Amino acid sequence: MTGDGDERSIRRLESRIVYRNRWMTVREDRILRPDGGEGIYGVVDKPDFALVIPVENDGFHMVEEYRYPIGRRTWNFPQGSFPDGVDGVPEELARRELAEETGLRAGRLEHLGYLHCSHGTSGQGFNVFLATDLTPGPHSREPEEQDMRQRWISRKEFWALVDQGLITDDSTLAAYSLLLRHEGRIP
Repeated sequence: MTGDGDERSIRRLESRIVYRNRWMTVREDRILRPDGGEGIYGVVDKPDFALVIPVENDGFHMVEEYRYPIGRRTWNFPQGSFPDGVDGVPEELARRELAEETGLRAGRLEHLGYLHCSHGTSGQGFNVFLATDLTPGPHSREPEEQDMRQRWISRKEFWALVDQGLITDDSTLAAYSLLLRHEGRIP
């Protein structure tokens, strides 16, 4: 099995920032391939985020919002990164995002794993947390989240929403697979 990080087949020769805002940086790297040929690679640098699966009564609390890049509303598990200039540990971020987007507070938070969300264009990854023993409270959404909706969705409805194209978030689906494995439903 490979993937131990020691098999670098592409080497960065130089890098330049093409674009930057408070959420991301886009850079273009001049690279050297193993055969000696040079090329370029575009990379989007974004901070890691936390994704929370709030489980209650054999279903989930999910959020729906308009996603500008795809031009429509979709459902996903609560997720987000620290604001620009703020740093902390993944569990703190998970608790913050859950409360901010849903108003829920988790009595118990369990780390299920770490995944990369778009490793062909970005090094961004995310920590997946299972939230249980939920207590309701007020949400505190960011201005970009003002149209966000939140509701409980059964497991059966979850898959119906996937089939209808209303859950298309790769991170949500990948996190769900970690949950199924954690529950012993898949090996």
